[in-house]
Amino acid sequence: MDTSAKHTILIVDDDKFLLSMYQMKFGKAGWTVEVSLSATEALQKLRDGLVPSAVMFDLIMPGVDGVEFLRIVRKEKLAPHAVLVALTNQGQSENIEQVKALGVNGYIVKASTIPSEVVSMVERIAKK
Repeated sequence: MDTSAKHTILIVDDDKFLLSMYQMKFGKAGWTVEVSLSATEALQKLRDGLVPSAVMFDLIMPGVDGVEFLRIVRKEKLAPHAVLVALTNQGQSENIEQVKALGVNGYIVKASTIPSEVVSMVERIAKK
């Protein structure tokens, strides 16, 4: 296996500050980073042929939320080989259950995880 091959991650969050911070953190870790400020924009990138190895998305976003985003990704078979990681401040079990039912690979609560931990968690999930 070619270890120099880098992974691509699509990060979807309506928070510009978090988006740029995660973009920097994943970039420093050697990832190619695509960002979207909305689920609608992210879906368009995927429909246009973006093939990420990981998609990390916020659950609470205006318009199309993370659960709906995940539903559409699954229904349209977008990013079929990507690991899907929900990133949220919502620690409620109903959110977790919804995304687990839709086959999310990981679930990270923003408030209790520092950005470098988020990168290593996504990397661990991606290696499985």
